[in-house]
Amino acid sequence: MSSSRSLPVPAHPLPWPDAPLVAQQYLPPGTSRTQFITMFRAHWRQTVFIALALIVLLAAVLKLMPKTYTATATLMVNYDVNQGGKETPIGAIGSYMATQVELMQSDEVLLPAIDRLRLTQDSEFTAGFDGGDDAALRIWVLRNLRASLTVTQGRGSQLLYLEAAASDSREAALIANTIVDVYLVEEHRLVNDPASRRAQEYSAQLTELQEKVGAAQEKVTHFRQRSGISDITAHNDVELQSLNALEQLLLAAQNARRTAEAKGIGDQAVSTNVLSSQMVQTLKGQLAAQKAQLAQLSATLGAQHPRLLELRSQIAATQGALRQEIRVYSNNNSTEVVADRQLEEKLQGAVESQRSKLLGVRGLQDEGARLLLELDSAQAVYKRALDGYDQIMFDSGGKLTNVTLMSNATPAVAPARPNKLKLMLLGVPLAIVFGLAAPLAYELWFNRRVRCRDDLERDFGMAVLAEFEPRLPREGGV
Repeated sequence: MSSSRSLPVPAHPLPWPDAPLVAQQYLPPGTSRTQFITMFRAHWRQTVFIALALIVLLAAVLKLMPKTYTATATLMVNYDVNQGGKETPIGAIGSYMATQVELMQSDEVLLPAIDRLRLTQDSEFTAGFDGGDDAALRIWVLRNLRASLTVTQGRGSQLLYLEAAASDSREAALIANTIVDVYLVEEHRLVNDPASRRAQEYSAQLTELQEKVGAAQEKVTHFRQRSGISDITAHNDVELQSLNALEQLLLAAQNARRTAEAKGIGDQAVSTNVLSSQMVQTLKGQLAAQKAQLAQLSATLGAQHPRLLELRSQIAATQGALRQEIRVYSNNNSTEVVADRQLEEKLQGAVESQRSKLLGVRGLQDEGARLLLELDSAQAVYKRALDGYDQIMFDSGGKLTNVTLMSNATPAVAPARPNKLKLMLLGVPLAIVFGLAAPLAYELWFNRRVRCRDDLERDFGMAVLAEFEPRLPREGGV
C-alpha cells in the first residue's frame, strides 16, 4: 500500500468481521515514530509557515516593546567616621547598612527628588493614574519611582549601588544622580544636625555655667566685704587663743576665790595670814610678856596696886590691838573674796563674750567656706565644659559625613530591558516547536488520516502484506 493515499479512520477497530487476526506485536496502542515522520512530511509547508509567522510576529513585538534603560550610581558608606576610632560590632555594621538602604528609598529622599525632577509631569511615572488631587498624584508617582529603583549592597563591602530605570537613558541617569544628591544632603543633615543641636545646647549650658560662676564669685566678694575676712581658707587662731587665755584666767580667779572663801570660814586668829603677820606676832609677844609680868607682880602686890592696875590696862590695850589687827586681816580676806568674785564675774563675762565672738567667727568662716566651695565647684564644672567646647564645636562644623559618592550614574548605551537578542534566541526554537506541534496536534485530534502501514496495523489491527513504493496521485482517500 502506498503512503501517499489517505484513508478515513473507521468508526470501529475491525471494519469487517472476517478480517484476519494480527500478530500481538501490532496490537499495542500508541503512535510510532514512522507515523510522526509521515505526518511531519505531510505538513511541512504548514510547519514552515507557522514557524516563520511566529518568528516575524516575535520580531515585530520585540521591535515595538518599550526599551528600559538603567543607570547606576555607586556610594561608599564608612560607619567608623563618627565613632572616634572605636571598634564597630559586626551586627551594628549590617544594621547601619540596611538603614542606609531604607533611607535611600524613603519618602524623605524620594519626595524632594520628585519635586526636583518634576516627575508629576512625566507621563512615564504618571501612567495609570485615575485622577485625584496633587497629593494623590505625588503618592502615585512615588510608588512608581520606588518600583523603578533598586538599591543593593556589595557583597561583603561598604559599597551601595543605586540603580534607576527609565525609558530614556539620560532620564535614568538624571533620576539616579538626583536621588543620590538628595540622599547625601539628607544623610549629611542627619549626621550633623544632632551635632549642631548639641553645640547649641552646649553653648547655652556653658553660658548658664558661666553665669553661675559669676553669681558664686559675687557671693564670695559680698561675704568678704560684709565679714571683713579677706582669707576665708586661713585658720584664724587668735580668737581661739584669746578664749583659751581668758578661760585660764577665769580658772585662776575661781581658784583664788575658792581659796579666799576657805580662809574666811575658819578661825581667823589661827589663819595663815594672821600667823605669818609680824604685827600680830609682836602684839602676841607683848601680850604674853605683860601677862607674865602681871602674874609675877600679883604674887607680891595687892590687887589694887597701881602697878597691877597699869599692867591690866596695858594688857587690855594690847589685847584690843591684837583683836583689831586680827579683825583687819579678817576684813581684808572678805574684801579679797569680794574682789575675787568680781574678777571671776568679769572674767566669766569676758569668756562668754569671747566664746560668742569665736562662734560668730567660726560661723562666718563656715559660711565663707560653703560659698567658696560653691565657687570652686562651679568653676570646676565650667572648666570641664570649656575644655570640651572646642571638640563639640569641631564636631558641629557641618563637614561630617558617613557616605562618599564614588561615581555618578552615566547614561546607558544599550537598554537593560528587554534583551531582544536573548528573547529572539529563545523565541525562534519555540516558534519552530510550535510550528511542528500545531499541525501534528490538529491531525491527531481533529483530522486523523491514514498515511503509512503503521496507521493500519496500530489503529485498525490489520496486517499489511505489502506496500508499494511509488506514490499514487493524491485524491483524498482510498
